[in-house]
Amino acid sequence: MKIVLKVLLILTLIFLIIAGITTLQKFATEPREEFLQGQMEARRVLVAGKIPGRLERLFVHEGDMVVKDSLVAIISSRELEAKKLQAEGALGAAKAQSNKANTGARAEEITALKAMKERAQDAADLAKTTFDRVQKLYNDGVIPLQKRDEAETQMKTAVAAATAAKAQYEQAVAGARVEDKAAANALVIQARGANAEVDAYLDETKIRAPISGEVSLKLAEEGEIVGAGMPVIAITDLNDSWAVFHIREDFLKHISKGKTFTVQIPALDKTIEMVVTYIASVGDYATWRSSKDSGGYDLKSFEIRMRPKTTVENLRPGMSVLFPIEQIQ
Repeated sequence: MKIVLKVLLILTLIFLIIAGITTLQKFATEPREEFLQGQMEARRVLVAGKIPGRLERLFVHEGDMVVKDSLVAIISSRELEAKKLQAEGALGAAKAQSNKANTGARAEEITALKAMKERAQDAADLAKTTFDRVQKLYNDGVIPLQKRDEAETQMKTAVAAATAAKAQYEQAVAGARVEDKAAANALVIQARGANAEVDAYLDETKIRAPISGEVSLKLAEEGEIVGAGMPVIAITDLNDSWAVFHIREDFLKHISKGKTFTVQIPALDKTIEMVVTYIASVGDYATWRSSKDSGGYDLKSFEIRMRPKTTVENLRPGMSVLFPIEQIQ
């Protein structure tokens, strides 16, 4: 008799354990759609420069507030500074040539032009020698195609400059004509254009904030080399925020653009009104309900976005937003 009681007791305990596990499992897996949980998002802009170089100064830190067009970073580029000197030199030379063509060449000017021609030719010869060396390194697979193309461009530029210097010297010796004056004036315009181009590039070394907002992420440190288009910081506009929800398609009939709903912000312990501003045109497959479980069809979810009707203080991206289901049932 005692053995039977013990067996019954053990079986009863096993039954209770199994029943408890089943109940807990059902409670844990059964969806409780009292509300939909969404998340706040905000407009974020990655701030980058057009010019590659070394990040010399970074004037902001994460959490700082910046205003539009304020200076946030400076990129140092010695190559551009050298090109600026070259452009200024070319502009000065072009102006001298124009003056010479208009006033007539003197012996001293002819001598100077000859020296410029020789220097330009030396530069072209050096550029040709450099290109030949780079071409050999490229053929051996030591350097990339980009370096080879740069050397070729520099060589062509130097050859063109030498050709122009030679032509200017010969024109001075032969005496200025109307065509010579026009060509000299065109060289000045060209040099000014090159100078303006370098100035524009130099201005791009000063990175400015494209929008007002908070520095939410720092992607580079001072002293690092940054490439063209490589972001250095991210700015988040906290005044341009919205909540993102994924709504089951059978609830969509109760939602339309422009409709206002009341949602909860647990982090702020606030209830606010939001208006629907976006409904996705294409739905995604969702795990809300399986056709095998329901005997029907798979339901898709659609992304919707809501914006606060009024400014909410301390509302930040990433905060949870609770959308009561009863409003769309």
